[in-house]
Amino acid sequence: MKKINLAILLLVTFASICLAQEEKGFIQARPIWPNGLEGERNLFVGFRTVFEAPEDAEVTLQLAGSSLYRIFLNGVFVGHGPARGPHGYYRVDHLDLSGNVTAGQNLLAIEVAGYNVNSFYLLDQPAFLQAEIVVDGRVVASTAGDHSYFQVGILKERVRKVQRYSFQRPFTEVYRLAPNDDAWRKDRSAPFETIDCSVQDEKKLLPRRIPFADFFKRPAVWQISSGEIQTGFEPERLWKDRALTGIGPNLGGFQEDELAVIPSIELQKIKSVPTNEFNELLERTSLSLTSHSYRILDFGTNLTGFLGAAVSCAQPTKLYFTFDEVLSDGDVDFKRLSCVNIIAYELEPGTYALESFEPYTLRYLKIIVIEGECKVGDIYLREYVNPDVWQAHFSSSDRRLNQLFVAGRETFRQNAVDIFMDCPSRERAGWLCDSFFTSRVAFDFSGDATIEKNFYENYLLPDRFAYLPDEMLSMCYPADHNDGVFIPNWALWFVVELEEYAARSGDHDMIDDLKAKVYRLFDYFKKFKNSDGLLEKLESWVFVEWSAANQFVQDVNYPSNMLYAATLAAAGRIYGDSHLLEQADCIRETIRKQSFDGEFFVDNAVREKGELKPTRNRTEVCQYFAFFFDIANPTTHETLWNNLATQFGPKRKQTKAFTEIHEANAFIGNVLRLEILSRYGRCQQILDESIDYNLYMAERTGTLWENVGAYASCNHGFASHIVHTLYRDVLGLYRIDSVHKKIKIRLTDLAMDWCEGSLPIGDGRISMQWWKEEGKFVYRMDVPADYQIEVENLCNGEVVRKP
Repeated sequence: MKKINLAILLLVTFASICLAQEEKGFIQARPIWPNGLEGERNLFVGFRTVFEAPEDAEVTLQLAGSSLYRIFLNGVFVGHGPARGPHGYYRVDHLDLSGNVTAGQNLLAIEVAGYNVNSFYLLDQPAFLQAEIVVDGRVVASTAGDHSYFQVGILKERVRKVQRYSFQRPFTEVYRLAPNDDAWRKDRSAPFETIDCSVQDEKKLLPRRIPFADFFKRPAVWQISSGEIQTGFEPERLWKDRALTGIGPNLGGFQEDELAVIPSIELQKIKSVPTNEFNELLERTSLSLTSHSYRILDFGTNLTGFLGAAVSCAQPTKLYFTFDEVLSDGDVDFKRLSCVNIIAYELEPGTYALESFEPYTLRYLKIIVIEGECKVGDIYLREYVNPDVWQAHFSSSDRRLNQLFVAGRETFRQNAVDIFMDCPSRERAGWLCDSFFTSRVAFDFSGDATIEKNFYENYLLPDRFAYLPDEMLSMCYPADHNDGVFIPNWALWFVVELEEYAARSGDHDMIDDLKAKVYRLFDYFKKFKNSDGLLEKLESWVFVEWSAANQFVQDVNYPSNMLYAATLAAAGRIYGDSHLLEQADCIRETIRKQSFDGEFFVDNAVREKGELKPTRNRTEVCQYFAFFFDIANPTTHETLWNNLATQFGPKRKQTKAFTEIHEANAFIGNVLRLEILSRYGRCQQILDESIDYNLYMAERTGTLWENVGAYASCNHGFASHIVHTLYRDVLGLYRIDSVHKKIKIRLTDLAMDWCEGSLPIGDGRISMQWWKEEGKFVYRMDVPADYQIEVENLCNGEVVRKP
């Protein structure tokens, strides 16, 4: 067997590892953890074993764990996991290492972080690792409670008592390193202080199912600026996020006075003074940073993954990596997103290969040296992204649309590693509503609904969600909401998406299994129904979108009731329940009578002296809810429709049309607008407005944003829906029914010369292209043999299909 080429192995992706995806059991391994420490907060533990592999052996690593793990084989990174599961269940990874081991002895090392705090990202469950190595069908090492198989030790170089990264995510990373602290994972003769372990409770196991992530290394490409650091600066107002000040029963972590260091405060007490602006390609092999200096680098686009660099220092050095998706006044503001975008290192003299354990999102990196001096080279971000996007293709004669497709693809792959996340930065949370849009894109890219199956399975398996009303669904999951906060109307998106999942997947078992949860959810809402049949005074956090609409949510919120009617109707169709369909119709009619003021739909009504009175609060997004959820259509509300179609949209701020109607935001009003335009065949308008809504985002970060401005996440999963829009409304693949093997294409006259695209479907492919030729619209289709094609022709001229 040839020796491993390390450069190639660094580019190995989990996606290329052949796995038995439905396997979920272990032959011998049992879950273990250092004695009595399974509930300890922010404990970093190392596991290592040496095993023999004959030439051409089949070698598999099977593992599950909590909270996170990182895997090295012979000192080289090979993976990060696990895929997230629900409370009380753990997904098992099966890694085929056959092509990566050397003949003879091999060293496997696994770092495991046990966080044991609540978050929107990872569950607060006792830490453990369960792992085994199987060579030619025989277990050669396992966590079976026999300590001779795996050596286990506490990794003290990662500082335990540190602040949280954000309200939604666990701890930041602070390291105190000496040379060779990482020798234990690459040199089997290196000393490794061990600790006794105990076998933990048996774990319920689930298959991973989904592809493993891509882990390609992306180098920093531009050098933006450099400068000096002045210390002793006192800010006018010290930023202290709730993730620092709110630690207690509802938010796990360490109190401020317990913390060993607080980088977020330290770096507010420095001032950056620019001395050089470069804006040039980063061509140097390493950068020299002296004490009290910084450099700002650019990766060229927003990326998500593990930040790394080679660092050498001749004296003790305090080094900080700060980062963000955008520059703020030419600088990196680590706290812009209400996160602590800092990785801190205290380094003894020596040479280091640094790489973060947690994934982060950034375009810009600021390297700061406060004390000492160092050389920093090989600066990279190891991607942690969905690999299953490259079978799909889109291209057109309009380069702007091509740029939107690339930005949508980049946004999706960073937000769909194991579940559908809102953002890969601040939260990494599996939000309802966001998933409604992202799941469509997942099907376009992969041709299946596997991630969505896991997403629904995570909601299915828990009997209930702690801290919430018994019948309520968690607004994002897997997550722990110790403060009891939930979004009642967000749970309704769960059902609306479920109908689309049924159509995408044909997964009747999942649909049937979720029926009880769906009906329990409806039971929850019964106590909020008023005499008109509408939901009134919903509790906790009622959310419509990030706009003025969130101010108008009591007492009766009409957008939420529009969604409620659509949810009842979706469940009625899914489960053949005519009573739910009748309820939906009644609610819609009531909303039409109460909410429509003759010009627009108002957002809410308030209860005054027992009487429900509609307000004059009117938002753009409320109108889109009305049309999207079938309260209104161009026939029933012709004047409103004409006004929305022609006077609203991305240019309304300039035209100042209907200034009394509060503007919509990217999440979710602007997306709903494009959906309505699509429903009524206004494809050229969709093309134009998609560019206006999204192109400036793609140009600035290479990804698409949560809001219309760069004041929150600049990489939000739902926004990848532009990919679905381009396939549907520009290419013309209007509807793909993989269950019944039907494809509907819609041909429209667009102000462009040609378009082509393809996407996977099951084991096959769908390809389509169209172009203009001698005044005719010409198209070509290639679909699997068992699919039927329906054509809707909205073109004015002659249409020709060519073989």
